[in-house]
Amino acid sequence: MSEKAVILVSGGMDSATAVYEAMDRGYEPLFLHTSYGQRTEAKERECAEALAEEVDASEFLHVETGHLAQIGASSLTDEDIEVADADVESDEIPTSYVPFRNANLLSMATSYAEAQEASAIFIGAHSEDFAGYPDCRPAFFDAFQQVVDVGTKPETDITLEAPFVEWSKTDIAERGLDLGVPYELTWSCYRAEAPACGTCDSCAFRLQAFQNADVEDPIDYAERPDYRSSGADG
Repeated sequence: MSEKAVILVSGGMDSATAVYEAMDRGYEPLFLHTSYGQRTEAKERECAEALAEEVDASEFLHVETGHLAQIGASSLTDEDIEVADADVESDEIPTSYVPFRNANLLSMATSYAEAQEASAIFIGAHSEDFAGYPDCRPAFFDAFQQVVDVGTKPETDITLEAPFVEWSKTDIAERGLDLGVPYELTWSCYRAEAPACGTCDSCAFRLQAFQNADVEDPIDYAERPDYRSSGADG
């Protein structure tokens, strides 16, 4: 029997690629999707569920958590904070940063993995994430691995996998295209549930990745600026 892996599936392209990466490595995927009050939570859940059906995932756990929205301080969860237009060259922490979100999500994933006797947890974080989000840095994942090792039963052995942590978004898109990821079933926009705006940070990095790969992004956009001329990784 295949070993099982819990995969944090947001509905976006990075986590979808992580699903296919895990399956390519021989893991049986267990989906964990969280709604935490983000602006596009309905669309994200719809995409995560569609991907689970596409790959015939054996488990799909949807968890609703209100505390991240109650805490606020992010444009993803607080309607009073505007989602900023993209600046793909900025090294500032963007307003879309949800304070310590990945620690919250990975804690749930660890509980789920231990309960299901899974041997791995996959998260799709990558280099352009950790440029702006402190909880996407390699050092964070190394530290969280220690938390997993210390905080679970002695017989529990769970490896935290962040396979794209040193990759650019373009690298992820190219890997996903090679693996046959159905990117038409994914969503990245921070602002809207249809069509994608094309101008927030998440849309910009996604569009840039597909443009660098010379492949048209299969989802609909209100605008499709050309981001290839920017100085970001690609």
